[in-house]
Amino acid sequence: MVGDRWTLLIVRELLTQGPCRFSDLRRGLPGIASNLLAERLREMETTGLITRHDEPPPIAATLISLPARGRDLSGVVRELSRWGAPLMIAPPAGDEFRMHWFSLPLRHLCRDGSPDEPAVTVRLSDLYDGCDITADHGRIDVRPCSTERRPEATITAPPQVLVALFTGLMTLQAATAPGLVIDGSTAALERLLPGKGQADA
Repeated sequence: MVGDRWTLLIVRELLTQGPCRFSDLRRGLPGIASNLLAERLREMETTGLITRHDEPPPIAATLISLPARGRDLSGVVRELSRWGAPLMIAPPAGDEFRMHWFSLPLRHLCRDGSPDEPAVTVRLSDLYDGCDITADHGRIDVRPCSTERRPEATITAPPQVLVALFTGLMTLQAATAPGLVIDGSTAALERLLPGKGQADA
């Protein structure tokens, strides 16, 4: 089951988005047909990798989520993400990218460089397709964007620039040339970067 096409990508989406609707899943899986997604979900439900439950109003929808058995795959997805991240520095033409895909690796790439300072939140991209990174007393939390948060900085950049920046392959100063835009506090972003990126900036 785990080796079938799309299975780990579905797991990635549910780890990233949390419980979500069928339409939310499909939006995060460009290239998959609705009937194939439905079939794969049925197979995953049969083997205990996902569950479905009906939420009452105001949500009033069937949500798909990962039980403990499905969440146990998080380490597999994390290591594949880490292994594949360098390939995004020079992605092939025509590759699809969704900003929220980056949220899983960010949980392990970011660190709180100023744990004694008040908490800060940095937003990558926007509410439609992005994530909020919060540094709070040495802990890093990465979640889907929310209107309930007021980020100290909002960051936009080409995917390959963000990958290079957060993996320490590019300094913050160098990243501004190929399209990094910071709306808000630069210090908030610096606080999250790997040691190399922050020191060289």
